[in-house]
Amino acid sequence: MSRLSTTLFLVVICQWLIAATPARGQTVSGCGRDLLEPLRSIQHDGNHFTLIGTREAPVKVECDDVQLFANNIELYRDDGRFVATGDVVFVSGVNRISAERLDFNTKTKTGTFYTAAGTTVIREKSQPGPYGTQEPNAYFWGEELHKLGPSKYRIVRGGFTACVQPTPRWEIASGSITLNLDDYALLRNSVFKVKGVPLLYLPIFYYPMEEDDRSTGFLMPIYGTDTIKGQVISVPFFWAIGRSHDATFTYDWFSKTGGGATGEYRYVLSPGSSGNATFNLINEHEVTLDDADSGQAPRPGRRSYNMVGSLVQTLPGGFRAQGNANYFSSLETQQTYHQDVFQATTRSRNFDGGLTGNWKELVISARADRRDYFDTANTLTRTGSMPRIGVSRGERRIGTSPVYFGALGEFVNIVRSTISEDVELSNQGLSRFDVSPSVRVPFTRWQFLTVNTAVAWRGTYWSESLDPATGNQIESALGRQFFDFQSRITGPVFNRIFNTPGGGYAEKYKHVIEPTLTVQRTSAIDDYNRIVRLESGDYIVGDTTRFTYGVANRLYARKNVSREIASLRVSQTYYTQPQASQFDPNYQSSFDQTTKPTNFSPLALAARVTPTDRTSAEFRTEWDPTAHTLRTFFASGSFQPGEWLNVSGSWSRRRYIPQLPGFDNPDSATHALSGSTLMRTHSNRVGGSYSFDYDFQRDFFLQQRIQGYYNAQCCGFVVEYQTVNFQGIPGVTTPQVKRFNISFSLAGIGTFSNFLGALAGQQQQR
Repeated sequence: MSRLSTTLFLVVICQWLIAATPARGQTVSGCGRDLLEPLRSIQHDGNHFTLIGTREAPVKVECDDVQLFANNIELYRDDGRFVATGDVVFVSGVNRISAERLDFNTKTKTGTFYTAAGTTVIREKSQPGPYGTQEPNAYFWGEELHKLGPSKYRIVRGGFTACVQPTPRWEIASGSITLNLDDYALLRNSVFKVKGVPLLYLPIFYYPMEEDDRSTGFLMPIYGTDTIKGQVISVPFFWAIGRSHDATFTYDWFSKTGGGATGEYRYVLSPGSSGNATFNLINEHEVTLDDADSGQAPRPGRRSYNMVGSLVQTLPGGFRAQGNANYFSSLETQQTYHQDVFQATTRSRNFDGGLTGNWKELVISARADRRDYFDTANTLTRTGSMPRIGVSRGERRIGTSPVYFGALGEFVNIVRSTISEDVELSNQGLSRFDVSPSVRVPFTRWQFLTVNTAVAWRGTYWSESLDPATGNQIESALGRQFFDFQSRITGPVFNRIFNTPGGGYAEKYKHVIEPTLTVQRTSAIDDYNRIVRLESGDYIVGDTTRFTYGVANRLYARKNVSREIASLRVSQTYYTQPQASQFDPNYQSSFDQTTKPTNFSPLALAARVTPTDRTSAEFRTEWDPTAHTLRTFFASGSFQPGEWLNVSGSWSRRRYIPQLPGFDNPDSATHALSGSTLMRTHSNRVGGSYSFDYDFQRDFFLQQRIQGYYNAQCCGFVVEYQTVNFQGIPGVTTPQVKRFNISFSLAGIGTFSNFLGALAGQQQQR
């Protein structure tokens, strides 16, 4: 090498060493702190720098809440811009993006990523449920990723999925995606893929990404088949109106009978103020014999509606408003279309509203209600009160004496009529005013014996009465007054404690025997046969003494805390007037005037066992003292050893007894068994349920319903199958029906049950 060449080489090396010095902290316009140093840097001028790193030790840049890692970064300090290349990683909060190249502006906090992919955290952990899984993360990618704001991006020729794993179970590819990482993803002209296989073209797709799982948009549709309705598709739309209220709109399409639409509104203003209202409209076209399946008679087209709702609202001054409604226009449509057993067999519709509160020492209530009971599809009995106003004064001690005084009064306009084809056939409605002051003297000095004695005077006024000659209701007022004396004696109470040291179930047991005797005397009532008897208080039989006697056995167990684990009670009433036995609300067979009057009530037995706080069972029956046989039975129980299993069931029977009036009609006999079981894994990713109602009288299942769901990571499905057979049930028009429903879910998008009760009527918010 010549001397000149050597000199030039040394000059170049010296200049390079001067320029490529170890980097010190650099500042960039738009950043609130110094950039962290790379391995080395090249200063091109006072504004332009190149920060140089390696794959093993990349350049690290911090700019406010942004962290950037890359092999090389070109920095334009005054312009507030840097261009990163080579293994670019961009971190902002919970969002992480990797790219081949990034052009970023620190002043506007915007930029463009090239050949990029990223992840974001939607929520802390997955939330699996029967109708959708809320996965915690989302993954997106694209040829270009334009950062438009703090959390808003536009993706060009890319895709999106909430299934973050090496091979996503589902993904959506699109030429244009608007991504708001804390709100939503909006895709246009997209293709839905499962395991990389294209399945569905979506002109527009909206995916919610809010942490609270409430975002406006379409939910997953429900597909089903029905013997009557044919193919069924339900498409729900959820509207997150605000933090305290939302709404759901659903369209139901039936291939055989027409379609329906439902709107549901829900709100929660405070812990004591909430409500919901649902309106459903079904528009049926004409069904002919060619369209109908076996068991479905041809019928013309019709339009019907159903309204369901409830509300509770706290008001100033300590008042509270309540309201409920379950009203429909067509009994046949109600019973035919609903999957819920109660709705499919109901023969009544109702609505009511009320107001309650305290004013000084008075309790005030006002209520209006109406209930229609269908005898046939076109004939109904209407009952209710329009309105019912009550005022009561709670018991207060009179001075320092052991005597307590209380009073109550009520005014009601009773509704009672029979209607056929919208024509009123009869009307028994009237007004009634009732007032009843009372005094009570308790005796509680002894623990083993207590006596409560009360005397009340009751005066009642009716605006109409019965004509004693014809039995017809006439516009002639009637008054009634009587005294009611009652004394309740409890005891002597016997108890014994059994210590079980070292016992596994309990440390000690306590057995209590508690006899009771209630003596009630009602003075004579004049003109009893002239009273229009519409409600229970109108049926009180005068000049009657009742002796109600019984004994209760209770067993308590103590381990850490004491609780009742078993009880058995037996009771009966003796009446000096046999007619009073027909109108005693303490017994299941009361208010049936076809039963024979008798001096003795049935012998009632009630038992209950609760060996654990997750297991309980009860049994009730009544034994008739004249026929010497059991009349009615009822048993129920539940078992829930953990969150993974819940079993419950009930059994009831009203016997046919030929020699006993009131029970001698075989059509009035009933014998039914119902049960349900719910099983799921501890993570709730897999679960299922089964329920049934069996009629022993007819020896077939009224309905069976089985449901199963599976939630894998970021997707799942729920299926349901139901059979219904209500043929021969009085007042029920639904024939034999088979139904099948299915709905899929994506992470973050579940579904709502439709109004007709698909998927067991359960709901999962979006």
